[in-house]
Amino acid sequence: MYFFIWLLNIILFLFLVSFAAKNTEIITIHYYFGFEWQAPLIVALLAFFALGIILGYFFCLIKRLRKKL
Repeated sequence: MYFFIWLLNIILFLFLVSFAAKNTEIITIHYYFGFEWQAPLIVALLAFFALGIILGYFFCLIKRLRKKL
């Protein structure tokens, strides 16, 4: 079982690396007041993915703490 988990992790890692290599185009994200951010597409995707994970964890943590009180 341990071997299959490592194999799955390696396959997932290789998939993500190839995805990152294919998405190197520069994109512009426009904010309010004329502020804009230019970055490769994969950087923007990973940044917003990480932000989603952090916010999801934070809101689940709040819900869990409310149940304890």
